[in-house]
Amino acid sequence: MELTLISPLNRPLSLSRPKRRPAAAAAAARSAGSSPELSEVRVCTNRTCRKQGSFQTLEALSGLAPPGVAVKACGCLGRCGSGPNLALLPEGVIVSHCGTAARAARIFWSDDDDGMLRSLEALALRKRAESELEKGNFSDAEVLLTQAIAMRPCGGIHVMYKDRSVARLGMCNYSGALEDAKEASTLSPQYIEAYLCQGDALMEMEQFDEAEKSYSMSLQIDPSIRRSRSFKDRVERFQQKLGAADIS
Repeated sequence: MELTLISPLNRPLSLSRPKRRPAAAAAAARSAGSSPELSEVRVCTNRTCRKQGSFQTLEALSGLAPPGVAVKACGCLGRCGSGPNLALLPEGVIVSHCGTAARAARIFWSDDDDGMLRSLEALALRKRAESELEKGNFSDAEVLLTQAIAMRPCGGIHVMYKDRSVARLGMCNYSGALEDAKEASTLSPQYIEAYLCQGDALMEMEQFDEAEKSYSMSLQIDPSIRRSRSFKDRVERFQQKLGAADIS
């Protein structure tokens, strides 16, 4: 099945094979400055697209997106049955039949096959690392993430630094965890998880004032995380460690 891009005027543009330069028109326009830079991708997760794998597409795009490009779920974009469907903002371009990680990668790198392949291979390593993190195998996860970062992927590298920060925190390598979390926030200044990881590392290093600043930064970016269970757990742990430090 062919991946198709539909312009705001519903004129289809081919997005199928690398040799045919999928999304070349939109990518070339952005490069030439005649079209705004891609800032957000919205993925339809309504029932029909969901049955066609839109949640997997959402996960792949989130892992592949360059820093500064947001990926979000959304409601129906039309063209039901031709999904998974995406919207590229701010242009308002609709992309259909985006059901694999490779096709998702074409959204970002229509004219860079090498960058696309490196990013896909690095993403595969990161997914393996996440599995190791879930099992508490922090050392194995760190090795996989170091390999992924070394591949110099075009997108998702800020997430890899964040994940390696988590692995290093689990290994009690707090300075290494902090370094990776800072790199993640440098690459993507609006990436909330990077500041949370900075706070976690600083808390373990008993730099409580700096940890509080990092947690506060994450709240400035997205105040809604205050209501999340994970953030409440962080606050509780922070208060416990701060209280123990005051007593000693």
